Amino acid sequence: MVFGFFVLLSATLNFGFFVGDMGNPRLHNVYELYAAVVVNLIATVLKFGDRTQIGAIHLATSLVAVIQLVAAAGVYIWASQASAHGMTTESISSVVSLSGGALLANFVSLVLLVIETASYRRR
Repeated sequence: MVFGFFVLLSATLNFGFFVGDMGNPRLHNVYELYAAVVVNLIATVLKFGDRTQIGAIHLATSLVAVIQLVAAAGVYIWASQASAHGMTTESISSVVSLSGGALLANFVSLVLLVIETASYRRR
């Protein structure tokens, strides 16, 4: 149950950050992005130790999501703190695009979780 909770929470937090106009930084809350990063890291740690093939795919999707969310957070920090131009339309578009890739990976993980749960009940 804990594993499923964190997988679903990571997907919903990521979705919450992703939704909105790509060019408007005010529609993408930075704290929601950071929460998505932390929850995805927790979900990734929970996936370690599963030695099945589907467990390896779960881990792979989680690692992809974490890498993309950490990259999105890095771009956000760079654009808002280090860039002379600040948060521009181009930079927030890059952040949202990276979180969209992570959202796709989270969606694949959710689909795998549902399939795994459905096949487990049939046995």
